[in-house]
Amino acid sequence: MNKKGRHVVLVKNLKFVRSTIGVKYQKKAQSEVGNSTKAEQFIKDLKNHTSKMNDVIFKKIPTSESVVTVIYSSSLVDKITMQLMIFIPLANHLNQIHQVAEVIKTTDVNGITSKLISGQTLLYFHQSNLLLSIDTYSAPTRSITNTETESTVIGPQDAFTESLETNISLVKRRIQNPMLKNEERTIGKETNTKISILYIDNIVNQENLERLRNRIDHIDYPAYFDISVLKQLIEDNPLSPFPQYYMTVRPDTVAYYLLDGRMVVFMDNSQDALVCPTSFLEMFISIEDYYNRWTTASLLRMLRFFGFFLTIMITPMYISALTFHPEILPYELLLNLQESRSKVPFPPLFEVLFIELIIEVLREAGSRMPTKVGQTIGIVGGIVIGTAAVEAGLISNILIVLVATSSLLSFLPPIFLMSNTSRFVRYIFILSAGLFGLFGQMLAFAWLITHLLRLNSLGTPFMTPVIPRKASDLMDSIVRFPMAYLKEKMGISRSQKK
Repeated sequence: MNKKGRHVVLVKNLKFVRSTIGVKYQKKAQSEVGNSTKAEQFIKDLKNHTSKMNDVIFKKIPTSESVVTVIYSSSLVDKITMQLMIFIPLANHLNQIHQVAEVIKTTDVNGITSKLISGQTLLYFHQSNLLLSIDTYSAPTRSITNTETESTVIGPQDAFTESLETNISLVKRRIQNPMLKNEERTIGKETNTKISILYIDNIVNQENLERLRNRIDHIDYPAYFDISVLKQLIEDNPLSPFPQYYMTVRPDTVAYYLLDGRMVVFMDNSQDALVCPTSFLEMFISIEDYYNRWTTASLLRMLRFFGFFLTIMITPMYISALTFHPEILPYELLLNLQESRSKVPFPPLFEVLFIELIIEVLREAGSRMPTKVGQTIGIVGGIVIGTAAVEAGLISNILIVLVATSSLLSFLPPIFLMSNTSRFVRYIFILSAGLFGLFGQMLAFAWLITHLLRLNSLGTPFMTPVIPRKASDLMDSIVRFPMAYLKEKMGISRSQKK
């Protein structure tokens, strides 16, 4: 080929290269324009969808990779957290973002908005249309303090808080076992509340676990502000006055029941933990019983258990004896009662209802006021009103003693819900005694036993181990045997291990 021919070929090659590069640049430019349009449309749609959320921030930041829009809810994240986890890595080490972030594949605006509501920060890369999320939720939490509702003299003093993560960490500090599982769920259409189901996989009864999962998955309720709401929705008999699940704020109690094969449910923003299944007898058992000597623990358990029946029987017995069966009282006591009631114009039923309602009013008023004011109202109000009522001839002084004793006995169960139950059941016995005397009390007692026998806790009889009976469980029931005898797990848990 001569010189002129080589020149023609060279010109053709140059034209080909220029045209090829031009096409590539053109395609690249068109691609960038398309991505830019897509990015603008995505940001526009998201802004429209979150227009009523005043705290959502859209911040466009140029990076070495591409322009990134950072989207977050300012009320759910902490400024220092955002600086450390988002803005500094974006300016210096972009690869750190890709290492910790989660890729969001959904294009649904509702799903993306729900991540913003849960405190996650979104990073949208304009050039690649890549959407990442990083968990930057930083809600204010209180520190771990002593328990006020389940205080003990012996044993740990820490209590759960309203933080779900803190509560789970308190349990895992006590049970360092890889078989301790944590299943997370979100419930409540309006509140999107997080809950966790904790259990030990090689101990828990799988049938019980599946039953609990089904109940939680099939409830339809819009809002949850405390786990007691969830408890009422998944109970076997929601019409019963008796709580059918154990609730506690103590991490050591939760750890004990987990090792026994029970399941524990935690809820974000709730201090209490839900233990299931449980039995009627366990409502009178405190974790401190296992820290005490077996003799002391047994004495306290018997006091709590029989105290429950005494608190529902004392004032009804007063009504029955004075209204229908004065012959059951010793003659001297009957004379004292008649003398004490000589100025009272009302029948015993109205006299008892009057003072019981006064006690309820004082208790409710005291619990709604600041601690120091509430204690003052409880003491001064009780003494002043009680003394004034006796002097005015509205009630007898003997009834004051009986009602005060009955009220004290109602606070013996370690579970506060059980105290409330004893107060409600007492009114049933009072009305029965007022209508039919001792016969009415026996009818009410028969109803109480029948009702307890018919109750279940997550499908397990509530009166376990009395009915159905298990000999080894009776060693840890009303009487607590020495710890050397308490090696088997309780029958109500139906655990895989014995």
